[in-house]
Amino acid sequence: MDHFLSLAADLTPLAAVKTIPQVIDGLRAWIMGILATVATLFLVIGGLRYTAAGGDPAQVEQAKANFRAALVGYALAVLAPVVLQVLQGILTV
Repeated sequence: MDHFLSLAADLTPLAAVKTIPQVIDGLRAWIMGILATVATLFLVIGGLRYTAAGGDPAQVEQAKANFRAALVGYALAVLAPVVLQVLQGILTV
């Protein structure tokens, strides 16, 4: 019986309970990373479309739309910390 009690005393929790600011910091990092990755993908696709357009106005417009989407994605990635800071302020009051 003493053997089982010593094993139970040695157990450490697999995951500690996190506070709201810690959870929001984790969300901030994930959101910024995902937004920046998707924006970079749109930027690359836009560049490839623009290069392969060969003067076709419809393809050039699609490439420009990809560039605009990339710009919006980067703007959201930059603004994500601000939005999450406001959310943290609301939740911790």
